[in-house]
Amino acid sequence: MDLPVIDLSPYLAVSGDKLSPELTALCGEVSRTLRETGALVVKDPRCSVEDNDRFIDMMERYFHSPPDFKQRHERPYLHYQVGVTPEKVEVPRSLVDEEMQAKLKAMPKEYQPHAPVGPDLKWRYFWRIGPRPTNTRFKELNAEPVIPEGFSEWKETMDSWGNKMIAAIEVVAEMAAIGFGLQKDAFTSLMKLGPHLLAPTGSDLQKYGQEGTILAGYHYDLNFLTIHGKSRFPGLNIWLRNGQKVEVKVPLGCLLIQTGKQIEWLTGGDCIAGMHEVVVTNRTVDAIRTAEEQKRSLWRVSSTLFGHIASDAVLKPLGHFVESPLASKYPPLCAGEYVEQELAVINLKGQK
Repeated sequence: MDLPVIDLSPYLAVSGDKLSPELTALCGEVSRTLRETGALVVKDPRCSVEDNDRFIDMMERYFHSPPDFKQRHERPYLHYQVGVTPEKVEVPRSLVDEEMQAKLKAMPKEYQPHAPVGPDLKWRYFWRIGPRPTNTRFKELNAEPVIPEGFSEWKETMDSWGNKMIAAIEVVAEMAAIGFGLQKDAFTSLMKLGPHLLAPTGSDLQKYGQEGTILAGYHYDLNFLTIHGKSRFPGLNIWLRNGQKVEVKVPLGCLLIQTGKQIEWLTGGDCIAGMHEVVVTNRTVDAIRTAEEQKRSLWRVSSTLFGHIASDAVLKPLGHFVESPLASKYPPLCAGEYVEQELAVINLKGQK
C-alpha cells in the first residue's frame, strides 16, 4: 500500500482564512489520512531534495566519528534531550509495556512486529529548533544546544533543515485542525515555544546490517507530529489503524508525517499515535550492497524532527473532542509532565 501524497503548495498559496471547497476537501483528506493510517506523505516546495541530502551528508560524517568523540556530546543529566544518545541506551516501549506486549501477541502473525530483546541499536542526536520559553517549569526539556567540534557548518545546517521541517509540520497541523472541525490554529497555538527536536538517528549498517536486525524496536512517538525526510536506506515499518503492517516507501522529494501521542490526547483518541519500527529488511540489504559498490557511507541516517506541544501547555481534548466517548482516558495534563513520564519508561530520564 502506498500512502497518498498531499501537495501543500495549494494551501501555501492561499492568503487569509477563506478556503475554496477544493482546499477544504484537501484538509479533510489530511485529517482522515492521519486518523485512519497514523501517517501522511507530503510534498512541501520549501523542503528540497538538496536540503535533505546536505543534512544527511553531515550527519553521516558525524555518526562515522569515533565513539569517544561522540560521547563528549552526551548529556544524560538532561535526560539526553540535547546532544547525542549512544546506541543501546533508549529502550523500545514494547520491551517494557506489558499491555502493549499482550496486544502484540494477539495480532495476526503476518502483522506482528519484530520482538525487541534489548535497547535500540541506533545512535541519536537531539538539536533544539525554534525559540524557547524564558520561563518554564521544564528547563531540562528546553536546554542549550550542544555543538560538536570540527563541524563549522553544524548550526546553520541543523537550523536551516529543522526550521523548514517545522514549517511543514505547522502547515499540516493547520490543515488537520480544519479537517477535524477545529479552529485553524487549534494545534499551532499550542506548539508555540514547544521543545521541538531535530532528532536524526544513525545506525551502523556495517556492524548491524544483517537481515532481521532491529535498529529501533516497535514503539509510538510521545510528541505531537513527527516528520522525516527520505532516508538512503529502507527499513521503516508502520502500522495502520486497522492493525495492518506497511513498509514505508517515501517518494523522492517528499516528507513522511507520523502521529504522536500528543495529537491523540488533543483529539480524545480520535486520532491515535502511530506505531512503527526500523528493521534491516531484504531491501535494506540490497541498498547496503549498492552503497558498498558506490563506496558510500553505511550509516543509515533518519532525517527526523519531533514537533511538540509547548512544555507548559495543557494536553486535553479540544473543541468537540471533549464529547468523544474516549475523552475520559485523556484527563488534563501538562505536556512537560507527560513527556517526563514517557522518558522515564524508555530509559531517558533519571540517568546520571
